[in-house]
Amino acid sequence: MSKPRPLIDDDNRVFWEELKNHKFMLQHCNDCQKFIFYPRIICPHCYSENISWKETSGRGKIESYTVIHRAMPPFKDEVPYVVGIIQLNEGVKMISRLTNEKGDVAIGKDVSVVYQNIEEDLTLPYFQIIE
Repeated sequence: MSKPRPLIDDDNRVFWEELKNHKFMLQHCNDCQKFIFYPRIICPHCYSENISWKETSGRGKIESYTVIHRAMPPFKDEVPYVVGIIQLNEGVKMISRLTNEKGDVAIGKDVSVVYQNIEEDLTLPYFQIIE
């Protein structure tokens, strides 16, 4: 069974394309100066359409996490694995896999993006704890 793929469209294409180049890009509102995630056509903070893409640090903190022990068929051979809510330094949150062993993961730990090439044309942003 093949794994599900993200829907890539005009709003998020830069995000996915730059991950393949190992660049962590986020949208940035040029009016209110806030970062935006998930990608969209207007700023959710001030409703401006004056949005650009900026390369970011790809660093943040674990805000919450869970250990997956039973997964749907495409992922059942990968259990157990850890999924976390990452509070990025730029002020946005995203959900992603953590590459560390479950016993090493804790709320508040610093993390950095790592690029996982899932398929030839798809790279996902996972996170690992910074020691």
